[in-house]
Amino acid sequence: MQRDGIFAGDTPFEIARRWLAEAESSELNDPNAVALATVDASGLPNVRMVLLKEIAEDGFVFYTNYNSAKGTELAGNGQAAMVLHWKSLRRQIRIRGPVVREEGAKADAYYASRSLKSRLGAWASDQSKPLDSRATLMAKVARITAQKGPSPSRPPFWGGFRIAPVEIEFWADGAFRLHDRFVWRTETPGGTWEIQRLNP
Repeated sequence: MQRDGIFAGDTPFEIARRWLAEAESSELNDPNAVALATVDASGLPNVRMVLLKEIAEDGFVFYTNYNSAKGTELAGNGQAAMVLHWKSLRRQIRIRGPVVREEGAKADAYYASRSLKSRLGAWASDQSKPLDSRATLMAKVARITAQKGPSPSRPPFWGGFRIAPVEIEFWADGAFRLHDRFVWRTETPGGTWEIQRLNP
């Protein structure tokens, strides 16, 4: 199937990494921001922005509190979708597939790379839970800072999720809204990709 230069690549992960690298030089803020969609126990969708931290050979990785709304929804449903959109490049990537936790050494290394205040904040925040005041939160941060010191370990309730996609769609703006769309699909994560051009 004929694909022009911006869609060239042996795997969709190669294309995604190249597009993200190009966005890093043109987007004003957070070129790695993605809209992450999950569903709750009743099937009601939920979406929020998170920061994509890695495009690996087999998935898209981000980090969060496992006890947050998105963490519990991901644990309950085991599937998610995300979209990267770069207005400066007039491109987007949509991703769908099952999720697995990203724990162990890789999660430890990413946690250690964060600023000390962000690491302490991860310990202090009961993410998505009710909070009576900011003063309460800051008091907890102060307590955690005194307890954990300058080298806090990664909290057991905090780590990564990896979306192992079964579908990745690349979209590029076209004149007169005749956009270019290619979708890569596989039956199971890590399987053989089939590529198809879509109508705009």
